[in-house]
Amino acid sequence: MTCRISLLALLACNLGAADKTSLFNGRDLNNWQILGKAQWKVVDGEIHGGQFGNPKHGGILATRDSYKDFELDLEFKIDEHGKYNSGVYLRRQKERDKGPPYQVNIGRGAAGEPVGLHRVDWLEKGDENDRVRRPLEWNQLRIRAVGPHIQVWLNNKQIVDYTEKKPEPHLLMAGVIAFQTYGAEGHDGWVHFRKIHIERLTSR
Repeated sequence: MTCRISLLALLACNLGAADKTSLFNGRDLNNWQILGKAQWKVVDGEIHGGQFGNPKHGGILATRDSYKDFELDLEFKIDEHGKYNSGVYLRRQKERDKGPPYQVNIGRGAAGEPVGLHRVDWLEKGDENDRVRRPLEWNQLRIRAVGPHIQVWLNNKQIVDYTEKKPEPHLLMAGVIAFQTYGAEGHDGWVHFRKIHIERLTSR
Protein backbone atom coordinates (compact mmCIF):
# COMPACT_ATOMS: atom_id res chain seq x y z
CA MET A 1 0.00 0.00 0.00
CA THR A 2 1.46 3.37 -1.06
CA CYS A 3 1.53 6.14 1.53
CA ARG A 4 -0.32 9.31 0.52
CA ILE A 5 1.12 12.75 1.06
CA SER A 6 -0.47 13.73 4.35
CA LEU A 7 0.73 14.20 7.89
CA LEU A 8 -0.92 11.00 9.13
CA ALA A 9 0.44 9.01 6.21
CA LEU A 10 3.94 10.32 6.77
CA LEU A 11 3.75 9.35 10.41
CA ALA A 12 2.61 5.86 9.45
CA CYS A 13 5.35 5.48 6.86
CA ASN A 14 8.03 6.42 9.39
CA LEU A 15 6.70 4.39 12.32
CA GLY A 16 9.32 1.66 11.86
CA ALA A 17 12.19 4.16 12.02
CA ALA A 18 10.74 5.65 15.22
CA ASP A 19 10.84 2.21 16.84
CA LYS A 20 14.61 1.88 16.39
CA THR A 21 16.54 2.17 19.65
CA SER A 22 20.25 2.80 20.03
CA LEU A 23 22.01 0.15 22.13
CA PHE A 24 25.17 2.23 22.43
CA ASN A 25 25.30 5.89 23.46
CA GLY A 26 28.78 6.46 22.00
CA ARG A 27 30.22 7.51 25.37
CA ASP A 28 30.31 4.57 27.80
CA LEU A 29 29.20 0.99 28.44
CA ASN A 30 26.64 1.74 31.15
CA ASN A 31 23.94 -0.31 29.41
CA TRP A 32 26.25 -3.29 28.93
CA GLN A 33 27.80 -5.99 31.12
CA ILE A 34 31.36 -7.30 30.68
CA LEU A 35 31.77 -11.05 31.23
CA GLY A 36 35.12 -12.81 31.05
CA LYS A 37 38.68 -11.47 30.86
CA ALA A 38 38.60 -9.76 27.47
CA GLN A 39 38.72 -5.98 27.49
CA TRP A 40 35.99 -3.71 26.15
CA LYS A 41 36.30 0.05 25.95
CA VAL A 42 34.91 3.07 24.14
CA VAL A 43 37.25 4.86 21.74
CA ASP A 44 36.10 7.80 19.59
CA GLY A 45 32.45 6.73 19.72
CA GLU A 46 33.20 3.07 18.94
CA ILE A 47 33.22 -0.10 21.04
CA HIS A 48 36.65 -1.76 20.91
CA GLY A 49 37.00 -5.34 22.14
CA GLY A 50 39.97 -7.66 22.30
CA GLN A 51 42.74 -9.20 24.32
CA PHE A 52 45.15 -6.25 24.27
CA GLY A 53 48.31 -8.16 25.12
CA ASN A 54 47.03 -11.52 26.40
CA PRO A 55 45.59 -13.84 23.73
CA LYS A 56 44.22 -16.17 26.43
CA HIS A 57 41.72 -13.56 27.60
CA GLY A 58 38.33 -14.18 25.99
CA GLY A 59 34.94 -12.82 26.93
CA ILE A 60 31.73 -11.14 25.91
CA LEU A 61 29.97 -7.79 26.17
CA ALA A 62 26.26 -8.31 26.84
CA THR A 63 23.23 -6.03 26.89
CA ARG A 64 21.52 -5.66 30.24
CA ASP A 65 18.09 -5.93 28.61
CA SER A 66 16.69 -9.07 26.98
CA TYR A 67 15.23 -9.37 23.49
CA LYS A 68 13.10 -12.04 21.85
CA ASP A 69 12.06 -11.09 18.31
CA PHE A 70 14.02 -8.18 16.89
CA GLU A 71 15.95 -6.58 14.07
CA LEU A 72 19.50 -5.53 14.92
CA ASP A 73 21.66 -3.21 12.81
CA LEU A 74 25.33 -2.46 13.41
CA GLU A 75 28.69 -1.89 11.77
CA PHE A 76 31.82 -3.89 12.55
CA LYS A 77 35.51 -3.98 11.68
CA ILE A 78 37.71 -6.95 12.61
CA ASP A 79 41.36 -7.96 12.87
CA GLU A 80 42.68 -9.72 9.78
CA HIS A 81 44.62 -12.51 11.48
CA GLY A 82 44.28 -16.27 11.06
CA LYS A 83 41.30 -17.85 12.78
CA TYR A 84 40.70 -14.93 15.14
CA ASN A 85 36.97 -14.19 15.12
CA SER A 86 34.20 -12.45 16.95
CA GLY A 87 30.46 -12.93 16.95
CA VAL A 88 27.02 -11.68 17.94
CA TYR A 89 25.07 -13.94 20.31
CA LEU A 90 21.28 -13.89 19.93
CA ARG A 91 18.94 -14.56 22.89
CA ARG A 92 21.81 -15.67 25.12
CA GLN A 93 20.41 -17.03 28.39
CA LYS A 94 21.87 -15.94 31.70
CA GLU A 95 21.48 -19.49 33.01
CA ARG A 96 24.36 -21.19 31.21
CA ASP A 97 22.95 -24.72 31.64
CA LYS A 98 20.31 -24.06 28.98
CA GLY A 99 22.76 -24.62 26.13
CA PRO A 100 24.51 -22.44 23.54
CA PRO A 101 22.55 -19.69 21.75
CA TYR A 102 22.51 -18.77 18.09
CA GLN A 103 25.61 -16.84 17.06
CA VAL A 104 26.24 -14.76 13.98
CA ASN A 105 29.94 -15.48 13.56
CA ILE A 106 32.21 -12.66 12.40
CA GLY A 107 35.55 -13.66 10.93
CA ARG A 108 37.50 -14.58 7.81
CA GLY A 109 36.07 -17.07 5.36
CA ALA A 110 39.59 -17.94 4.22
CA ALA A 111 40.33 -19.23 7.73
CA GLY A 112 37.11 -21.21 8.03
CA GLU A 113 35.47 -18.53 10.20
CA PRO A 114 33.10 -16.74 7.80
CA VAL A 115 30.31 -14.33 8.61
CA GLY A 116 27.49 -16.84 9.04
CA LEU A 117 25.13 -18.53 11.50
CA HIS A 118 26.54 -20.95 14.09
CA ARG A 119 25.39 -22.74 17.20
CA VAL A 120 26.83 -26.11 18.15
CA ASP A 121 27.98 -26.37 14.54
CA TRP A 122 27.51 -24.35 11.39
CA LEU A 123 23.86 -23.77 10.46
CA GLU A 124 24.64 -21.64 7.40
CA LYS A 125 28.16 -20.56 6.45
CA GLY A 126 26.94 -17.39 4.78
CA ASP A 127 29.88 -15.46 3.32
CA GLU A 128 32.02 -18.62 3.19
CA ASN A 129 34.26 -17.37 0.37
CA ASP A 130 34.71 -13.84 1.80
CA ARG A 131 33.15 -12.20 -1.24
CA VAL A 132 30.92 -9.79 0.67
CA ARG A 133 32.94 -8.78 3.74
CA ARG A 134 35.36 -5.89 3.31
CA PRO A 135 38.67 -6.65 5.11
CA LEU A 136 39.82 -4.03 7.62
CA GLU A 137 36.94 -1.74 6.66
CA TRP A 138 33.56 -1.03 8.22
CA ASN A 139 30.93 -3.61 7.31
CA GLN A 140 27.17 -3.32 7.74
CA LEU A 141 25.42 -6.20 9.50
CA ARG A 142 21.64 -6.62 9.82
CA ILE A 143 20.18 -9.50 11.83
CA ARG A 144 16.47 -10.33 11.97
CA ALA A 145 15.29 -12.95 14.47
CA VAL A 146 11.61 -13.91 14.55
CA GLY A 147 10.87 -17.15 16.37
CA PRO A 148 12.93 -19.93 14.76
CA HIS A 149 13.61 -17.85 11.63
CA ILE A 150 17.02 -16.11 11.53
CA GLN A 151 18.07 -13.88 8.63
CA VAL A 152 21.37 -12.04 8.16
CA TRP A 153 22.43 -9.37 5.68
CA LEU A 154 26.05 -8.36 5.20
CA ASN A 155 26.67 -5.08 3.36
CA ASN A 156 23.05 -5.19 2.14
CA LYS A 157 23.40 -8.71 0.70
CA GLN A 158 21.45 -11.52 2.35
CA ILE A 159 23.80 -14.31 3.40
CA VAL A 160 21.66 -16.31 5.86
CA ASP A 161 18.01 -17.39 5.71
CA TYR A 162 17.63 -20.17 8.26
CA THR A 163 14.62 -21.69 10.02
CA GLU A 164 15.11 -24.13 12.89
CA LYS A 165 12.72 -27.07 12.39
CA LYS A 166 12.66 -28.28 16.01
CA PRO A 167 14.19 -25.53 18.15
CA GLU A 168 15.03 -26.19 21.78
CA PRO A 169 12.82 -24.04 24.06
CA HIS A 170 15.64 -21.75 25.22
CA LEU A 171 16.38 -20.73 21.61
CA LEU A 172 13.01 -18.98 21.39
CA MET A 173 13.13 -17.31 24.80
CA ALA A 174 14.07 -13.68 25.30
CA GLY A 175 17.77 -13.31 26.07
CA VAL A 176 20.60 -10.82 25.90
CA ILE A 177 22.49 -9.80 22.81
CA ALA A 178 26.24 -10.15 23.27
CA PHE A 179 29.46 -9.48 21.37
CA GLN A 180 32.21 -12.07 21.72
CA THR A 181 35.98 -12.03 21.28
CA TYR A 182 38.80 -14.46 21.99
CA GLY A 183 42.40 -14.82 20.93
CA ALA A 184 43.49 -17.44 18.40
CA GLU A 185 46.83 -18.96 17.45
CA GLY A 186 48.58 -17.01 20.19
CA HIS A 187 47.37 -13.72 18.75
CA ASP A 188 45.51 -11.01 20.68
CA GLY A 189 42.90 -9.98 18.14
CA TRP A 190 40.52 -7.03 18.08
CA VAL A 191 37.03 -6.15 16.88
CA HIS A 192 35.26 -2.77 16.67
CA PHE A 193 31.51 -2.04 16.69
CA ARG A 194 29.51 1.13 16.09
CA LYS A 195 26.06 2.40 15.00
CA ILE A 196 24.24 -0.29 16.98
CA HIS A 197 20.42 -0.07 16.79
CA ILE A 198 17.63 -2.50 17.57
CA GLU A 199 13.90 -2.71 16.92
CA ARG A 200 11.66 -5.00 18.95
CA LEU A 201 9.30 -6.85 16.64
CA THR A 202 7.10 -8.34 19.38
CA SER A 203 6.66 -7.76 23.09
CA ARG A 204 8.82 -9.75 25.47
